[in-house]
Amino acid sequence: MKIKSIIGVTIVTFLFLVSCVQKEHEKTVTFKVNMGQEQNVQNVGLRGQFTNPSWEVTIPMSDENGDGIFEVTLNEMTAQNSVTFKFVKNNDEFELQDLPNRLIRFKYRPEVIIYEGMFDNTNGKQKDIQ
Repeated sequence: MKIKSIIGVTIVTFLFLVSCVQKEHEKTVTFKVNMGQEQNVQNVGLRGQFTNPSWEVTIPMSDENGDGIFEVTLNEMTAQNSVTFKFVKNNDEFELQDLPNRLIRFKYRPEVIIYEGMFDNTNGKQKDIQ
């Protein structure tokens, strides 16, 4: 009798876990950061929980048109509902020291998002395009 109840609980637990797995959706996010107020900018990057290993790899950003706004577009299949990150200047100068990380919230569907912010200013904004 004990074996049957253990097996029954195991099957119920397995079915619950399998049914809770969310489907991955494609997320395309363009990150933009205005560096116009910053001095001695040699390079700009992005770090967050989405790199491997998490928070240890800098994704380079570029300013192709020389307007002081650096950007990069990332594309990922994910079931996550949010992602945290910070902009980085000159490889090791993290913005928003001792403040919470920036956050993008995802919806449960494919999305195209633009995130715009100013370096070391907490007033960033997320715009959903799709």
